[in-house]
Amino acid sequence: NFLSVFFLARSRTVGELLAPTSPFDKKCGRENWTVAFAPDGSYFAWSQGHRIVKLVPWSQCLNNFLLHGTKNVANSISPRLPRQNSDSGQKNKPCEHIIDCGDIVWSLAFGSSVPEKQSRCVNIEWHRFKFGQDQLLLATGLNNGRIKIWDVYTGKLLLNLMDHTEVVRDLTFAPDGSLILVSASRDKTLRVWDLKDDGNMMKVLRGHQNWVYGCAFSPDSSILCSVGASKAVFLWDMDKYSMIRKLEGHHNDVVACEFSPDGALLATASYDTRVYVWDPHLGVILMEFGHLFPPPTPIFAGGANDRWVRSVSFSHDGLHIASLADDKMVRFWRIDEEYPVQVAPLNNGLCCTFSTDGSVLAAGQDGSVYFWATPRQVSSLQHLCRMAIRRVMPTSQVKNLPIPSKVVEFLCYQI
Repeated sequence: NFLSVFFLARSRTVGELLAPTSPFDKKCGRENWTVAFAPDGSYFAWSQGHRIVKLVPWSQCLNNFLLHGTKNVANSISPRLPRQNSDSGQKNKPCEHIIDCGDIVWSLAFGSSVPEKQSRCVNIEWHRFKFGQDQLLLATGLNNGRIKIWDVYTGKLLLNLMDHTEVVRDLTFAPDGSLILVSASRDKTLRVWDLKDDGNMMKVLRGHQNWVYGCAFSPDSSILCSVGASKAVFLWDMDKYSMIRKLEGHHNDVVACEFSPDGALLATASYDTRVYVWDPHLGVILMEFGHLFPPPTPIFAGGANDRWVRSVSFSHDGLHIASLADDKMVRFWRIDEEYPVQVAPLNNGLCCTFSTDGSVLAAGQDGSVYFWATPRQVSSLQHLCRMAIRRVMPTSQVKNLPIPSKVVEFLCYQI
């Protein structure tokens, strides 16, 4: 098993988007802290470093990779288009945009609206914005604590949210289309915003004693996970805005988190060189993916700083997790195997995320983005059934079902 780690399958490179450089370009400030795919797969966005965010139509990106091989300089994907007003043809033909956010960009998130989901606010008639069914927004979290909201189709600034007093380190939209946005900041708070109510700040979630690094919604939008400069993982009830529980088990700062597509699992990445997969409903660790072999002994359980895990992402198939660590490797794991199934080299990687369809992993580094094909596997009928059941049923309800214990264990991801 140990030897197999060194003979792993290499992931196939799909393409690169390289940030333009000039001879006098300062390396400092070129960090790419965040990459994101639109929920409908139409756009890809990343922070090129300094103050710039690039928005590109994803299908156009893939076509360029196929036509011209893997390498692409970011500014040559398509000619830079003039900023246009919203018109009938604008939303049908996705356009590339370069957005100057006015300060260093630390976080990005796409949000899309669906008409059935009403705002939680009452005074509907006062709204400046009438969000339609095909509305697509991009939220950018900045170094100065501001959050800027952009119209993806036009590249225009819509809102400027100004309540945080420190870096906005992460952003996440509720997946239900309600345009509820949560921001995580170094000011030790999480803030909940209603963009359908002109960006009204609805709630401040307090509990972290130090910087908050990341936050993620469960697929049904009922639970929020947040992580930061502490060993605890926080779970919040987003109907009552109250803390459900803290998950204890990591030995160093927890820096990233993401729920599985069915909401039954939660993956967290830590500087302790581990990724844990939890049952968030019970608060127990189901799996551990170690990035240091042999694993750190209890006295050094905080891990080696050249193996810190920076980012973790769950694939849409519910079977694969990607992690990115300081040992210059991207790893693809299966949730039921101890060792990675594929690896890829990446220096100074900071963030990674799966494409909307799960076929590609994007990872950011020094203003550029690298893309790999993800492990392909046909999900078993059992797993598909498990995901369908777990989308609507928490662990406690599954355990009460009148079915054989082995089936319960399978549905609870214990086998």
